[in-house]
Amino acid sequence: MIIPTIFSLITSIAVLYLYFRKDWPQKYQLSDLKKPLSALKDIRMFHISWFVLIVLVIGYFVSSLVKIPVSFITLSIAFVFLFLGSRSAAIHTKTILKSAPWSIVFFSLGMYVVVYGLRNAGIIHVLSQVIESGAHSGLLSGTIMMGFLSAVLSALMNNLPTVMINALSIDATSTAGVMHQALVYANVVGADLGPKMTPIGSLATLLWLHVLSEKGVKIRWGEYFSIGIVVTIPVLFATLVGVYLSVLIFG
Repeated sequence: MIIPTIFSLITSIAVLYLYFRKDWPQKYQLSDLKKPLSALKDIRMFHISWFVLIVLVIGYFVSSLVKIPVSFITLSIAFVFLFLGSRSAAIHTKTILKSAPWSIVFFSLGMYVVVYGLRNAGIIHVLSQVIESGAHSGLLSGTIMMGFLSAVLSALMNNLPTVMINALSIDATSTAGVMHQALVYANVVGADLGPKMTPIGSLATLLWLHVLSEKGVKIRWGEYFSIGIVVTIPVLFATLVGVYLSVLIFG
């Protein structure tokens, strides 16, 4: 999907430049920046980590071939990292475990429970009807509708359960061929970009906000929302147009 990628990249750069151009310093002193190597407290652990991460990526591909749950691969690598960290003088594993954002983990699990409750209550039937009506408006309208639907739902109830529920809803429709393909791609795009509108849209955002707060950088939810929605909407629209063109050209 090279066309949506190019559209997303160009629009992201343009929107971020227009929004933050007045806040960027015209000049800065390179001498004020620390050397990147100074951030490494354990060079041996740094090199080993790269090897372990490569094994993790390979494990993701292998798991789909041998039918092993991805969670098993991820959990195994996490224990490997925990073991390696315990043998490094620069890493305090007990402190890391105590300071981990467990509240965010439980919040995420709670969101999954709520979303799956909605599924059992018939949300897939409702969403499939909405998607079906959008698809009847044409390829472009259906693609944009699906993308924004996925984006809004992801922003409100997290992107991972949203993309799965939307996928089931799309399969429940009578769409086929190019339209079905466009809806699938639009769902993925919306679930990828939509979470940027709210702090609860993705687990990664919640974790980053937690890390920043631990470093003394406080970002209010209202501030995040006001920037996120302004930046996300034009990028999302442009990327969905790219999806439409890509499906139209390459089928």
